[in-house]
Amino acid sequence: MEYLEIFFMFVKAFAVGGLICTVAQIVINFTDLTSGKILVLFMCGGIVFTALGLYQPLVEFAGAGATVPISGFGYLLANGAMRGAEKGWFGAVTGALSAASAGVSAAIVFSFLMALIFQSHTKHN
Repeated sequence: MEYLEIFFMFVKAFAVGGLICTVAQIVINFTDLTSGKILVLFMCGGIVFTALGLYQPLVEFAGAGATVPISGFGYLLANGAMRGAEKGWFGAVTGALSAASAGVSAAIVFSFLMALIFQSHTKHN
């Protein structure tokens, strides 16, 4: 792979990921939605865009710029469910769970390790 191709791959990922985060920041600034509701909104948006066939081309274009934000987690769940649905309803549920299991497991393990290493403190304003 040529260096220029790698550079443009990074630029595309940064631009798309930055655009997704910019939209999230605009939602934060101009609505009264809590961060949890925004998180769910973007995850469900990833699911809807995947179901409509719009998220896959974005992933192919931007790579990690589309899969790393929380909307990418929705894409992952929907993709796994659609693949599993070929085996029936039970496959749709287990397909979504198995597609996301590695990322969720890593988050749990690394969170536990960080909790062992560092001590939490109460934030004083």
